[in-house]
Amino acid sequence: MMEEDAICAATTNIRDEGIDLTQISLRPISLDDVDDVMAWTTDEKVARYCTWEPYTSKEEGINFIQNIASKSLWFRAICLNDRVIGCIDLSSCEGQGRNRHKSAELGYALGTRYWGKGIATHVVKQVVKAAFTEFPHLERLQALVFLENVASQRVLHKAGFQREGVFRKYEFIKGKSRDMVCYSFLSDDCPT
Repeated sequence: MMEEDAICAATTNIRDEGIDLTQISLRPISLDDVDDVMAWTTDEKVARYCTWEPYTSKEEGINFIQNIASKSLWFRAICLNDRVIGCIDLSSCEGQGRNRHKSAELGYALGTRYWGKGIATHVVKQVVKAAFTEFPHLERLQALVFLENVASQRVLHKAGFQREGVFRKYEFIKGKSRDMVCYSFLSDDCPT
């Protein structure tokens, strides 16, 4: 195969892997999704920037669906053609200080196969709209991102979040004090 053919083939493969964002949906998660959940929760690259270690058993996936997801203020599976490829949630900030009952924290995880395809940005934008509609008392959404997770910072920026600053050694995660970048989106930021 000539070099030009190889370049053309590589370009075609990338184009073939493009995701039609109209095929992305958000829905509640169920135990029927455990195999799909295991596909990305066992991935070290996904877990790298999450608070949890890669899952090693189906029981951990079941626990995630039954117990962890249900503790969120709002939780949805990110689906491609109804197959779970990630998750996104809002957690209450109540109890973390003054006026925190009007704030929620955004978190998300996405299988590595779907990184860099615009899915996370697309979904975050949807969730911002849903958050301020379904929880009209909210004034602020925030996301805390590992300083070294530049891709997630880009997602938040593209979705309209404002970078507020770096909280140095803010959280102790996986045996280490971590610098976290804080991003926010205020209800006033929503276009009318």
